[in-house]
Amino acid sequence: MNRRPLLPSWLPVDGYVLALLGTVGLAALLPASGKAATVAEAAATGAVALLFFLYGARLSTREALDGLRHWRLHLTVLGCTFLVFPLLGLAARGLVPAVLTPQLYSGFLFLCLVPSTIQSSIAFTSIARGNVPAAICAGSFSSLAGIVLTPLLAAALLGGSTGGLSADALLRIVLQLLVPFLLGQALRPWVGGFLTRRKKVLGYVDRGSILLVVYTAFSQGMVAGIWHLVTPGRLALLLAAEAVLLALMLALTWYGAGKLGFGRADRIAIQFAGSKKSLAAGLPMASVLFGAHASLAVLPLMLFHQMQLMVCAVLAKRRARDPEPTDTATAPATPAPGPAEASAEAPVSASPAGPGRIAPPSPPR
Repeated sequence: MNRRPLLPSWLPVDGYVLALLGTVGLAALLPASGKAATVAEAAATGAVALLFFLYGARLSTREALDGLRHWRLHLTVLGCTFLVFPLLGLAARGLVPAVLTPQLYSGFLFLCLVPSTIQSSIAFTSIARGNVPAAICAGSFSSLAGIVLTPLLAAALLGGSTGGLSADALLRIVLQLLVPFLLGQALRPWVGGFLTRRKKVLGYVDRGSILLVVYTAFSQGMVAGIWHLVTPGRLALLLAAEAVLLALMLALTWYGAGKLGFGRADRIAIQFAGSKKSLAAGLPMASVLFGAHASLAVLPLMLFHQMQLMVCAVLAKRRARDPEPTDTATAPATPAPGPAEASAEAPVSASPAGPGRIAPPSPPR
């Protein structure tokens, strides 16, 4: 006898987000302070460097370059991620202070600057019968570009919230994000196979590293006493602003891609890759960029992440009921997803149905 699921299939609750919320609760009850805080901060710094090293070691540069042959689609996704999203984030400055506090607005703008997801974009594109290889390439290119563009955009647009473009801020970005990534790329011929064979174990390392970053950030917030700035009413207004942001991006990516002449399969890949933001990439970046203020900075991103999964799950299933498409354009090459993204997003499995198709996974987390 099958048990009835606790939640409807169209309402996915990301188990990893639940773990993140539990970590936030732990930081609220038992925040790290004094010597414990120093140890936790040092460990979080090392965890961020490890995440980006693993990302570099797993990303195949050759396959990523091969995927550039579908350049119009990838440029469209990159434009949505790093141009349209930031412009909407800047426009939301008008919501301060009536809707968003200055601290919450900094987090809202930061979520507009982080790269797209990889695994959930693939999963939803597959469910909707879209161009799966294009979604893989687009998500990978976005994550790769985000290593450089997200910190620079955040430093330029957020100003004092991230310390601006000071030499110290740039040095932290280079040492904690760029250097480990480049080192991973350099060592990929020797460690890539080893890491691939141990994906399951490394997945726990990835998730644990991000949870440590979250615990450290929210502990700093508790010690600094910043949580009195967030009320239930403010959280409700933040959710409403994020719902409008997501609706705008879903509409712009779908209808904009149609105006640009893309077929149905490509439009689906553009919509799901161009409308979402990566929690796995954003959390460690925020810890580097915001320091002691990272807790409020990542709160909007955490809420947006769960919202995008719930909404896109419903949308993907509706797209799957569309009449069988006549366009079959696919993108060549499929670069491997990064480790943090693979741990925080839904799994993808190969499909026996034929090349360029990936079997729809269980409901994305």
